[in-house]
Amino acid sequence: MANLFNYKRLKLVLILLFIGLLFTRSQTKQAASWGFAGHQRINEFAVYLLPAELQAVFMQHLPYIVSQSVAPDQRRYAVQQEAARHYIDLDHYYTKGQDPFWNLPQNWQEAVDCHTEDSLQAYGIVPWHVVRMKYRLQKAFEEHNLTLVLKYAAEIGHYIADAHVPLHTTENYNGQLTNQYGIHGLWESRLIELQAENYNYWIGKAKYLPSVQKEIWAAVRASHAALDSVLKFERQVSAQIGPAEKYSYEQRGSTLTKVYARKFCEAYHKSLNGMVERRLRAAILMVSSVWFTAWVDAGQPDLSRLKLEAHSKTENLDEDTIQKTSSRWKQRSCH
Repeated sequence: MANLFNYKRLKLVLILLFIGLLFTRSQTKQAASWGFAGHQRINEFAVYLLPAELQAVFMQHLPYIVSQSVAPDQRRYAVQQEAARHYIDLDHYYTKGQDPFWNLPQNWQEAVDCHTEDSLQAYGIVPWHVVRMKYRLQKAFEEHNLTLVLKYAAEIGHYIADAHVPLHTTENYNGQLTNQYGIHGLWESRLIELQAENYNYWIGKAKYLPSVQKEIWAAVRASHAALDSVLKFERQVSAQIGPAEKYSYEQRGSTLTKVYARKFCEAYHKSLNGMVERRLRAAILMVSSVWFTAWVDAGQPDLSRLKLEAHSKTENLDEDTIQKTSSRWKQRSCH
């Protein structure tokens, strides 16, 4: 009987550990980015903003563009270099009260010269990677390679979207430094899940961007400017509602999952005063505009000539090509 009792206790412990592991993995996955639904929505609505000629091609492959919007997240734990492409920890570049952008070159090579590539990789490279991806997309248009046009278009949508998230601009990306652990998934996954149907996604039409580099850095700056509010309002709402009502359990398939309670999410969303919707709309417009810009900069090739290819040398577009077409960052002290 004693052995049977111990076996049952061991079995119960293992079951509880397994449930805990599932919850942890779920939270980690949610903390990765906008969440699958958010990224898919951004790419989908970006297609609707394109001019008719380009939109016709993208609409033919809309399921792929939507589904592949999450590909960078799916490989971030399998590809060593992937994770750094989703964020930039601007906190690291604060020195003596200076604006972190003061000594952070927008041009990749100049940033490497200032801070070393290892340091940049350690603290995130999302704005530089968006520029790199834009030139890859442009090259794919030039080569009439539809396979890579679709691949790069879908994936650059992911990186641009991530750059529009305030928590992707800080080392405190999940509230772990301010006792707000889980805020990442709350802001960009749970709120989207509950509120997305109420948002207005019609923002006008894609526009040509004279400098994608300047635009993506402006997006990062705007995201970082919103960070204080993201953290402050979560603390305020948590204090008002209290821990007992902050979380609840919802059935997800066959699993009972711990989530932020709807009452808490509604109060937090209201306190943000439309921030999530504004960042989502800005991301959609920029994704569509970068697609359009890449096509224009490629010389507006005849889209009927685009062909599906199994492979292209564009996949390994070298950094020198990218740097030669990037505008020079004004000379400034790196100290």
